[in-house]
Amino acid sequence: MEMSELRALLTPEGLALLDGLGPIESTAEVARAVSRLRSAGHSPDLVSAVVGQAHLRSRAAAKFGPFAGRMLFTRAGLEQATRLGVGARHAQRLRQSGVTRVADLGCGIGGDALAFAGAGLGVRAVDADEVTAAIAAYNLAPFGDDAHVQHGPAEEADLDGCDAVWMDPARRTAGHSETRRVSADDYSPSLDWAFALASRVPTGIKLGPAHDRDALPADAEAQWVSADGSVVELVLWTGMLARPGVRRAALVIRGDRSHELTAEADAEDAPVRQLGAFLHEPDGAVIRARLIGDVARSLDAGMLDPRIAYLTSDAAVTSPFVQSFRVRETVAANPKAINAVLAANDIGSLEIKKRGVDIDPAVFRRKLSLRGTQQATLLLVRVGDQRRAVLADRVSAAA
Repeated sequence: MEMSELRALLTPEGLALLDGLGPIESTAEVARAVSRLRSAGHSPDLVSAVVGQAHLRSRAAAKFGPFAGRMLFTRAGLEQATRLGVGARHAQRLRQSGVTRVADLGCGIGGDALAFAGAGLGVRAVDADEVTAAIAAYNLAPFGDDAHVQHGPAEEADLDGCDAVWMDPARRTAGHSETRRVSADDYSPSLDWAFALASRVPTGIKLGPAHDRDALPADAEAQWVSADGSVVELVLWTGMLARPGVRRAALVIRGDRSHELTAEADAEDAPVRQLGAFLHEPDGAVIRARLIGDVARSLDAGMLDPRIAYLTSDAAVTSPFVQSFRVRETVAANPKAINAVLAANDIGSLEIKKRGVDIDPAVFRRKLSLRGTQQATLLLVRVGDQRRAVLADRVSAAA
């Protein structure tokens, strides 16, 4: 979004037009709305802004739920914004640590700042991009003086009166729509500056989940977060925001519930054992945090192979930190052998998962004969130097 579009939008006419337009989900609906509004005599800037925002609001519902219906966005800002449910957990940690006012440096469209303000924290939000800062100010306006937005670089932000800092360094090129990822050396603000600040002030730093572990400060708590099966971020916590004795954590969020695994360091892997009655796939946050061994021991399980993150056991137990499968049969990972097993088990609906093998599940599916009435999961794995196919049934997730 350009500033001219934002100015056109932030008028009584523009906001009324946006609120009356309703959700726009498809590109065909976008084209029809543009044509209709232009025919009604509205300016190109206003039409572009209003239709673009209606489309982004529809997409934003997955991250912000019903709050998306009153927010403004940029395309890039929405892509990079923290999900509201994840931000609420960040806010909870700040409050539990005694924080009353937080500086959100690199606030983007205000996703985390919304969660902080909603939890009763005072917020000083700062963003280097003028349009993005203006949108954040609009999104935070319902909180009045408790949430103040400033336009400027994070490095020049006034931290007086703030008990802690939240920081989300820009990991993509500048812009409001088409952006690309940059290397860690090009983050803004720089990681050297961010880590130096975090060594002096209690800080939470949001990073990509695949960030180089060897580049993490040794004295920070590293918490990997997954939401509904996807690893969404790595957060470094310092000062009073870091929990005593915790250096590795995996926070697994499913719907409104969450579970966390913590440790002083990377966990030692469990021994390798032969495939048992159950196969377990650890959550991505557990894998990133390298706490697979702790989960394995809680399940009385072992590693299926030392190079892949699958666990196996005979005990009929599961955990919030894994997806569990009850093994039916195991055969060679070739279509002929698998089709025979599918036919014998009357399988017509099949979920395909893979780990440790160079197979495209979508391509592989076309080689399978699915004519039965039952459903199952097929796990394609490498065990030693062999490729194996495990036909299994999902086990209900642990509460």
